[in-house]
Amino acid sequence: MPNRAERRAQAKRNRRGVPQQYDQTQGRARSGMLDEYQLQEKSRRLQDGTDGPWKPSASTITETESVLNTNPDYRNPKMFKAPHSIRQWFRVVSWVLIAVAAIAFLVIMWLPSHPMWLIATVSIVFAVGVLSLFFTAGDSKHNPNLDENGTAV
Repeated sequence: MPNRAERRAQAKRNRRGVPQQYDQTQGRARSGMLDEYQLQEKSRRLQDGTDGPWKPSASTITETESVLNTNPDYRNPKMFKAPHSIRQWFRVVSWVLIAVAAIAFLVIMWLPSHPMWLIATVSIVFAVGVLSLFFTAGDSKHNPNLDENGTAV
């Protein structure tokens, strides 16, 4: 039977590293185990057409290269144009209701007395404006701020 010092030393050794029930190597070296991160990186490199370990590629930006390769004077004519359908007019009205309600909230905040009917009216106008945006929202296919997967850009 081991003495107290040996039991404490054994417990201290058991506390280090991976607990035994989770240790898949069972005392062997970890060289044969699969590393999921490395597998993901290898898969990504194979999709990119580059194989082998990642090696940093050093390059400097010269003055002839521009960091910003977009034209800052670009004007997208589709981005800002007058509403041309009833749905777009309702969308404009919804945003106007939201803006008016926000301004009214700021005004009410500084009033010395808060009449309940005024607070309720402003709250209802705000709620109607927000809810009407859900009904007037267009199809995501026609949204210029989404990519082909529906991610905001």
